Amino acid sequence: MKTTETLVWILYDIVENKSRSKIAKLCKEAGLYRVQKSVFLGTVERNRLDELRLAIEDWSDDEVDSVYIFPMCEPDFKKVILLGQAFDKNLVTDEVRALFI
Repeated sequence: MKTTETLVWILYDIVENKSRSKIAKLCKEAGLYRVQKSVFLGTVERNRLDELRLAIEDWSDDEVDSVYIFPMCEPDFKKVILLGQAFDKNLVTDEVRALFI
């Protein structure tokens, strides 16, 4: 990971289908990987993360939607405990799985 990048989790619960689809598209365009239907993970340039946050704000409704953006340092990420299936194998790439090894 480059020093200008940050590891980030984005989790959301979005009511409207159109907004939910747009936010998923924004996350993918930012280079994040889908680990579950409403959970994305990956590294992103720090300034790009600010742009992504603003774009997500434009598409989410503060009254009914929830969006969590968790930046995480790599040493802490290595401490993540996975229980059960961990990832939806149909949604996750080997690159994301490699972050846990």
